[in-house]
Amino acid sequence: MKNSAKGQLFGEVEVDETFVGGKAKNRHVGERGGPGRGGMGSGKIPVVGAISRKGKVVARVIDSVDATTLKGFVRDVVSNKVTLLVSDEWVGYRGLAKDYPHEVISHTHDQYVVGAVHTQNIESFWSLIKRGIVGNFHKVSEAYLPLYVSEFEFRHNTKGETDPFGLLIASC
Repeated sequence: MKNSAKGQLFGEVEVDETFVGGKAKNRHVGERGGPGRGGMGSGKIPVVGAISRKGKVVARVIDSVDATTLKGFVRDVVSNKVTLLVSDEWVGYRGLAKDYPHEVISHTHDQYVVGAVHTQNIESFWSLIKRGIVGNFHKVSEAYLPLYVSEFEFRHNTKGETDPFGLLIASC
């Protein structure tokens, strides 16, 4: 199910990161971790994703949300011929304006939509992953999280297909 987007994303693209993992209060005392942004230090696993507003999504489990990792992901999956690249104000995305028509939405200033500048589509994808994990799988280990992310990516990228299972078998 990996690489169901095939090639780089074009058009208007949104990039964002999220953290997957349960609440610290529900973990054993020794596994709760410490305070930190989203999940950094709290034992949650970072996942980065990009979605073209035409529909395709690419998501990957990453080690950290530092600038090198995030910019590397963007350069791998987003074409430099995009018409718009939108992210939130996280420091890891700074400097993308040199290579892309980059706009930033500032959630800390209660901005969520400013014209065509928003991250609603990728946020919706994160919602589907998290709800799927809680509702269907209940718990996902760190070792298998990349496989679950690939499954949700495949589901999203083939949602309009008449025979997604046939596509899956044909790609084997």
